[in-house]
Amino acid sequence: MNIDKNTISEKGFLDLEIDPRLDLFAEIERLKKEKNAVILAHFYQEPDIQDVADFIGDSLGLAQKAKQTDADIIVFAGVHFMAETAKILNPTKKVLLPDLKAGCSLADSAPTDLFKTFKDKHPDHLVISYINCTAEIKALSDIICTSSNAEKIIESVPKDQPILFAPDKNLGAWLNKKTGRNMLLWNGACMVHEIFSLEKITKLKIRHPKAKLIAHPECEEVVLAIADYIGSTTQLLKYSQSDRCNEYIVATETGILHQMQQSSPNKTFIPAPPNNNCACNDCPYMKLNTLEKLYLCMQYELPEITMDESLRLAAKKPMDRMMDISQKAGLIG
Repeated sequence: MNIDKNTISEKGFLDLEIDPRLDLFAEIERLKKEKNAVILAHFYQEPDIQDVADFIGDSLGLAQKAKQTDADIIVFAGVHFMAETAKILNPTKKVLLPDLKAGCSLADSAPTDLFKTFKDKHPDHLVISYINCTAEIKALSDIICTSSNAEKIIESVPKDQPILFAPDKNLGAWLNKKTGRNMLLWNGACMVHEIFSLEKITKLKIRHPKAKLIAHPECEEVVLAIADYIGSTTQLLKYSQSDRCNEYIVATETGILHQMQQSSPNKTFIPAPPNNNCACNDCPYMKLNTLEKLYLCMQYELPEITMDESLRLAAKKPMDRMMDISQKAGLIG
């Protein structure tokens, strides 16, 4: 089949047909071996992609794996900023993203020009940016953090040093409360975590009185205020494994329920409902990646993530600072 690479890069694989007789799981395994490729998948990916991935994790774990891998090709089953992060940390590898349209509402909430203007108005502030941002925002930052290591990152900064935190205001407010800081917050948010319905969650808790509410810190404060446990995606997963409770209402993207159910098959996991007509809360960007797109991406080695070297080096500096602090704190090996 003759493939126009420019067309694929711009439009994805919408016009390509896959033989329905193909065993995509077997084909993806074959391609991994033939191309010395590794598949890194976020917890929010659809179950089929999680099942075929070599490593499943949150942003911190995925960044670590991207930096360490000796594979020739990194296939990132996640969203655009995650694939960018892999390229920043391991530039000699070819980095692929099954769907270039898999963006991030939180990353989009911090346009580079507006953020730079905001930063320039506060020249005495150290900029700590959540990893859910573009390479351009990373390049304007002093340190990057994830929800797993954010508290340790902030605690590593002297108390008298003003901090500008971006782009997630909900995570930032929660961290201010946890650390006793008064960080200046950029007004950004994740669409998935902002639309959980307090009213519907309260009704769920009434119907399931023994269930614990566990929530990601990107949720709004009203939801976090009634949560039994707050943590990053990985922390929520570990908590559900070690805690004695048998029933959980989970306030984060529903993809994590696949791993929770697999690791604790005798427990019940209920997705926290959003304030719309849906029963659960999926990230529309995460779910753009499919098993079919993953196969085609590996077959044709497209779409590929590329980056200007000067931007990559500028974005890598605060990433390296995050890795160093996390290493010293024992958060990554």
